[in-house]
Amino acid sequence: GAVLVVGLWAYSGLAFNADPFGVWGMSPNLLNVFVAVVFVNAPTVFRIVRGITMDIKTRDYVAAAQTRGEGPWYIMLWEILPNARGPLIVDFCLRIGYTTILLGTLGFFGLGVAPESPDWGSTINQGRRLLTVYPHAALAPALALMSLVLGLNLLADGLREESLKD
Repeated sequence: GAVLVVGLWAYSGLAFNADPFGVWGMSPNLLNVFVAVVFVNAPTVFRIVRGITMDIKTRDYVAAAQTRGEGPWYIMLWEILPNARGPLIVDFCLRIGYTTILLGTLGFFGLGVAPESPDWGSTINQGRRLLTVYPHAALAPALALMSLVLGLNLLADGLREESLKD
């Protein structure tokens, strides 16, 4: 329990500069946000990679390579990795979309990168104040964000469909 509390306290201080005692506080910058996103997404990516690898490891062509006397590095690089590439690329495309939305949300609430660094979330938030007079100030970055995420999701869906044909 105490380890979880200290871990969340350290994480919130490093990622969002939200430490009430100022022990872990850091200025908001791109590196802190990047480390926070990687820290949150890494266990899920590791679980997906492990699941795909365990599934491919049971296939006949891996058993045939083992029967031929191939070593573990050969099997990993020439049998498992090419067959895991498709699902991992799809996951990567989806994860970029999720991360883009996360960074936009953090920027909108002022928790993202430094205020002088332009990002879609802070631009949407600044344009929100002028929405009744100049709607393009908020709508243009919102449409750009939506277009990027929609395009990445459609790309991931197309890659998934293509990988299912094999």
